[in-house]
Amino acid sequence: MERVPADASPAAQPILQVEDITLAFGGVRALSGVGFDVAPGTITAVIGPNGAGKTSLFNTISGFYHPTGGRVRFKSHDITRTPAPQRARLGLGRSFQNIALFRGMTVLDNIKLGRHAHLKTNVLDALLYVGRARREEAALRADIEERIIDFLEIDHIRNAPVAALPYGLQKRVEMARALAMQPQVLMLDEPVAGMNREETEDMARFILDVRAEWGITVLMVEHDMGMVMDLSDHVVVLNFGRVIAQGVPDAVQRDPEVVRAYLGAGDVGDLRERFRRALTAQGA
Repeated sequence: MERVPADASPAAQPILQVEDITLAFGGVRALSGVGFDVAPGTITAVIGPNGAGKTSLFNTISGFYHPTGGRVRFKSHDITRTPAPQRARLGLGRSFQNIALFRGMTVLDNIKLGRHAHLKTNVLDALLYVGRARREEAALRADIEERIIDFLEIDHIRNAPVAALPYGLQKRVEMARALAMQPQVLMLDEPVAGMNREETEDMARFILDVRAEWGITVLMVEHDMGMVMDLSDHVVVLNFGRVIAQGVPDAVQRDPEVVRAYLGAGDVGDLRERFRRALTAQGA
């Protein structure tokens, strides 16, 4: 999994800006003053120990949580109070840490649901299935079957019910549904959690390809440190709801604060050995 350098210029206007975000649930602060930029055409990873606030941050960016302070900007526009469905229409597509597919539906039908936010068919057209409804359905199916299903190599399961699929393929279907949303920023919440080494390498390849071939910016939360360090252009590290480090992967993994957050000690060699053991265990 060789990391591909970002195409974007360092001076490019960020496509996504998280500005001093604070999120509280009652008296508990999940996020405190979190801020970072995502450059267009890059892969940015958010990492941190369990309970660091990573999924809370994702839910805030995608509009499921409303922050108690700070702002989220997408393409320079303040979307802090924009509802989640509208953020999807603007170009923020995401997957979920726990698979959120409709298990009784086929792979194809699950993927088609990702385009729902962009459809213009009214209720009457949909009920009669004529005119615009029929044209939209035909265009949608062609795009999904000719681009997304082929891209993710899941043509052989397009008509299979999701419940019959192994976990790794379900994660791939969820990514397909997120791509059907036509995102400009693809947000992936632990895309390789629970996968074996082969499945992880396949997903890493798809993530690199979606950036290289489709020009989609990627923001991901991930615990697989080997994958994070190989793929990412920029890494943001959270601990107890705060950003403790950010930068290029090589600099982040040497940062003493990052080492302490993961190990409680300042030995970088121990942290690297832990990453190595984790990768070795995946290949076992």
